Amino acid sequence: MLANSNAPGRSAETLPQRFEDLPNVGRATADDLRLLGLQHTRDLLGRDPLHMYRDLEHLTGSRQDPCVLDVFIALTRLAAGDPPHPWWHYTAERKARYGDARDASPRQRQQR
Repeated sequence: MLANSNAPGRSAETLPQRFEDLPNVGRATADDLRLLGLQHTRDLLGRDPLHMYRDLEHLTGSRQDPCVLDVFIALTRLAAGDPPHPWWHYTAERKARYGDARDASPRQRQQR
């Protein structure tokens, strides 16, 4: 079992099987996850949300709304055993960590 130390008793196996049954996921997001090659909710475990976001932009040939990255953060955290939160719970973290989602790597913080 893939138990997470942050959430005793929770594991990847306790996730719903269908993407559409996860919090923050509707039909379009479920389709995006499948486009990324994910077939099961457990496939979210260990994924990098920024890589997922960049891959989705590449696969669709269009820029994605930065909120999509917030959703991917929420989903990968849920898969890792964190409690469910609405996607906007991660917006401030995304902005602090990645800045503009078009950045290829986490934002470098300046020492002041």
